[in-house]
Amino acid sequence: MNTSASISSVEDPTHLTSVSSLFHRPEEFCSFIIFGASGDLTKRKLIPALYNLAYDGLLPDGFQVFGFAVTPMDDDTFRVSMEEGVKSSKEAKPFDKRIWDAFAKGLHYVTADFLAPEGYQNLLARLKVVEEAAQAPPNRLFYLATSPSFYSDIVKCLGQNGLTSKKATGEGWTRIIIEKPFGHDLGSAQELNASIHEVVNEEQIYRIDHYLGKENVQNIMAFRFSNSIIEPIWNRRYIDHVQITAAETLGVEHRGGYYDNAGCLRDMFQNHLLQLLAIICMEPPVRYAGSSVRDRKADVLRAIVPINPENLSDMAVRGQYGPGIVDGANVPGYRHEENVNPNSNTETYAALKLYVDNWRWADVPFYIRSGKRMPAKVTEIVIQFKRVPHLFFSLGAGDQVDPNVIIMRLAPAEGITLRFGAKVPGPEMRLRQVQMDFSYSDAFQVQPATAYETLLLDAMIGDATLFNRADQVEVAWALLEPLLEIWTATKSYQPFPNYSAGTWGPAAADALLTRDGRAWRNQMVTNMTSGAPQTTVRVDHGGEPVGARRLSHDKAKMEQQSDKT
Repeated sequence: MNTSASISSVEDPTHLTSVSSLFHRPEEFCSFIIFGASGDLTKRKLIPALYNLAYDGLLPDGFQVFGFAVTPMDDDTFRVSMEEGVKSSKEAKPFDKRIWDAFAKGLHYVTADFLAPEGYQNLLARLKVVEEAAQAPPNRLFYLATSPSFYSDIVKCLGQNGLTSKKATGEGWTRIIIEKPFGHDLGSAQELNASIHEVVNEEQIYRIDHYLGKENVQNIMAFRFSNSIIEPIWNRRYIDHVQITAAETLGVEHRGGYYDNAGCLRDMFQNHLLQLLAIICMEPPVRYAGSSVRDRKADVLRAIVPINPENLSDMAVRGQYGPGIVDGANVPGYRHEENVNPNSNTETYAALKLYVDNWRWADVPFYIRSGKRMPAKVTEIVIQFKRVPHLFFSLGAGDQVDPNVIIMRLAPAEGITLRFGAKVPGPEMRLRQVQMDFSYSDAFQVQPATAYETLLLDAMIGDATLFNRADQVEVAWALLEPLLEIWTATKSYQPFPNYSAGTWGPAAADALLTRDGRAWRNQMVTNMTSGAPQTTVRVDHGGEPVGARRLSHDKAKMEQQSDKT
């Protein structure tokens, strides 16, 4: 029995029917230039996010978008393509032709090679036209949605062709948003930072990590630092361990060429997951502002205990999926995916056990995992508290006394769950686990803004709080560098594939926690591998699987009834 209770907003949520009340509209005119505008990211994420902002009246007056890519297109062709992207997007607001037509007037396109000076001169000329028409200073927000190999060259070309200034704010500012991955390892990240800093200053660089734009990632800080009942217990005295999971049901899809050179550790851990760890562990900042928040996050990354190659198997696990069944359909193994080396040793799964060596978190393990072709798509943070020091209840076979747990759901349904023990109604003292759920969409009657809406709007305003800084990127790479070197050099470190698609990863990942007397929190899913639906037993934290306990208890009752009959 798992009882659930919902939590609503204390205030009447009817005034939150539009997300526009949650954001500040930028006051300054600016132009938004997308390098790689013919790519998938622009059509699926960036333009739908900008359309949503236009829908809510949050774009600055005269806002202009310039696409820049080698694929031949004119303005009208670009507008038609982006309209198709908005109409097909699951994240876009309802399509309103009036709003779209007004927005599309500001969409332009420049066909040019990223290394050709004439393309940049053409872009500069067109920017000056719209800036003069608006009688506004040259405020320019550049977005690098290209292959990482072009980042340094594009920024150099921007500087060489007079498209940038050395100002992050004020009249005539330049800001540059750079997509991940920022470097391939520590050395390349340092070289890229040095190259970009020759053209613009650090405060002008916005290294984007879309995880940081998610509502519930930002809510971690609100949950911790605005509730007096939470922050006092957010430390090693009360918390037993923390789990961070980012699981995907999809394989590498069309990204095989990129992914086979990156792998799970580079793709997910260096940026997304270490950022989540930093927010969970950070000390209270002086204020909610760029430098203050990012300073505290950097402190956490510097405090993570370096990975020791001598006991690597106790701290890190890697995996690669083989053929299996996901959502009832047969799927190929990683080595059979498009553009993947048939003998690839690239990891599609990784799990780490990390420690943060500071006063608040000493001796608390952080278990972090991410993988492709998992049974469920879920991104969540699990905070498991320590067990009560003394339990004086006389418990029966069906009683549940598990540790308290806070589950922060980042996807698919953003919200927070608190699990605790409660008495079952009746004359006897019987205990069951119950939970209280908070859902953004239910509590506030509004669909949370997409991560790209939040981050693009912040960049227009000049708020870098939710973007990565150079030192954070380099410290994260330095932390993972020893592991990357070992996994790259030791091709036979672990035979691949070592987990089937549609499962929760290799057995060694389970052992990573089992050795500590703990277990991963796995979502309840339907197991289709045997051809017929079967209920998967969900393992709860630390101890016997709750599902197994219930099934055993129910089986015993059935056997007793059968004997009586």
